[in-house]
Amino acid sequence: MAVVREFTLPDLGEGLTEAEIVRWLVEVGEVVAVDQPVVEVETAKAVVEVPCPYGGVVTARFGAEGDTLDVGKPLVTVAVGSGAGSGPDTDLDTDTGSKTSSDTGSASDSGGTGAVADEGSGNVLVGYGTGTAVARRRGRVRAVASAMGTAETAPAPTPAPAPAPAPASASGRAVDGTGAVALAPGNSPAPAGGTPDVQEGPVAVISPLVRRLAREHGLDLRALAGTGPDGLILRADVERALAAPDTHPAPAPGAATAVQGSPVEGGERVPLRGVRGMVADKLARSRREIPDATCWVDADATELLAARAAMNAAGGERISVPALFARIVTAGLSRYPELNATVDTERHEIVRLPAVHLGFAAQTERGLVVPVVRDAHARTTAALSAEIGRLTEAARTGTLTPAELTGGTFTLNNYGVFGVDGSTPIINHPEAAMLGVGRIAPKPWVKDGELAVRHVVQLSFTFDHRVCDGGTAGGFLRFVADCVESPAVLLTAV
Repeated sequence: MAVVREFTLPDLGEGLTEAEIVRWLVEVGEVVAVDQPVVEVETAKAVVEVPCPYGGVVTARFGAEGDTLDVGKPLVTVAVGSGAGSGPDTDLDTDTGSKTSSDTGSASDSGGTGAVADEGSGNVLVGYGTGTAVARRRGRVRAVASAMGTAETAPAPTPAPAPAPAPASASGRAVDGTGAVALAPGNSPAPAGGTPDVQEGPVAVISPLVRRLAREHGLDLRALAGTGPDGLILRADVERALAAPDTHPAPAPGAATAVQGSPVEGGERVPLRGVRGMVADKLARSRREIPDATCWVDADATELLAARAAMNAAGGERISVPALFARIVTAGLSRYPELNATVDTERHEIVRLPAVHLGFAAQTERGLVVPVVRDAHARTTAALSAEIGRLTEAARTGTLTPAELTGGTFTLNNYGVFGVDGSTPIINHPEAAMLGVGRIAPKPWVKDGELAVRHVVQLSFTFDHRVCDGGTAGGFLRFVADCVESPAVLLTAV
């Protein structure tokens, strides 16, 4: 006897509601062990392997590579038990909300060789633990044809005579002896021809971005048949409808239109998803919600570079320039704690945070990511250098975890690595400030009343004007510049 367990996409990190399937690591019909990775997904934070908390035979996979799934939607179903996948007499039960022999920790096999314990996962991701899985309630299937199209199922074995009806799952679907998704009683099939009825009211979409994309192009979502789980409308559905010939509606009166002769129609379309989509959403939200302002100053970094050279010559952990700026930033935030804050718009309050979790911008092949150095205020310069180096290498290899990419309270942006002097950085929402560091280059500089060639850096500081006024922002930036020009100032920092 086997019991089919449905494994849903777990919550992979703070604020993440969906993930894109990058690569399947198992095939339908393959035997998997507890905690064996079954799929590699890309979230807005990182690429991670998702381990399955059940051991058994994979009976179905939901979604193809490139598809985007919501947290809580099915990933795979696994037949658990000694009889899993053994033949047509296998009893497959997908009602995860009901108590079975496996739920109580004992399931006898067909040969009576003993009990099979309900195996739990020892590998914890946010969203599921190490015990028995909790059933998730989902809405009724609105378009069964679409839902069936998203699942890959095992080859159908020879059916047994007079098979028992397949039990319904909590989602309104049932898995029969072939492993295929079947209708549960009370669920109506899609209209003939696959054309959905146009319904009134809101339409279920996978994210607000999909709704906005349709609105910007004047596309009626009610006329689309979603190919996602439970008939959910995906981004691919909207893009497919927009790309189809003769389906582009006329723009609404007053709507912006493309300039004649522009390459919009023949241009390449790149989906805003994954890291690129996350960056776009965050930056757009920052511009919408945060009344930011920027100030900047040039500083003579000659003494800072000399201090770094002396520290490295003394041996020990090699000190990087970003680590020195990180140490200066933490000292500055101890003097101006109002900048280590966030704004609670719902309660109309400024929340000043006790710890400095310092993010730093890192450009990778996957795009811009911001790893976070936890408790940066409590680390020495050498410890900051080691942690920044570790996180930078993890960013380059794509092995950063979601926890290492969330929870920042202040961001350091070293755009000088691109060979530019200045910038007006956009605040990393929901933080309140960001320090930008340009390239350190030899330039003419007045030193002690005489013209000299010094290593000069431009510093720019963008801040949320809700948390402080210009005096606080200017004071913080001036303190940073003073530490750059005279590193001994750090010795007096509180």
